[in-house]
Amino acid sequence: MRSEFWNFLQKLVESSRLVVDRPKGSTHPRFPGKVYPVDYGYLEGTTSQDKGGVDIWIGSQGSKRVTGILCTVDLLKKDTELKILYECSDDEIASIDEFINDGQMRAVYVKFDFKEGK
Repeated sequence: MRSEFWNFLQKLVESSRLVVDRPKGSTHPRFPGKVYPVDYGYLEGTTSQDKGGVDIWIGSQGSKRVTGILCTVDLLKKDTELKILYECSDDEIASIDEFINDGQMRAVYVKFDFKEGK
């Protein structure tokens, strides 16, 4: 069952246009001291908890694979979300984790295990 989840998530990414609205090195619109460690955007034509597109972090591996997800809790917005990690290396994931787990937001990382297919 777990591998089916990852396959569906991969298909969602493959069938959507990736829109980068916050490129690597840009600053957060509400928190000027926070700099995006990798490209960040959304999947066009999708819907997330916040009524926007499904959020996606896009790393530099070039693998064309979902590498994991972040499950977030934002106390300021009082919401939760799932954010896709795509083509992210371990170092990029660590940088994203540091970026997200700050202030009123926390996240847990769920890694896709390529060896086990889950």
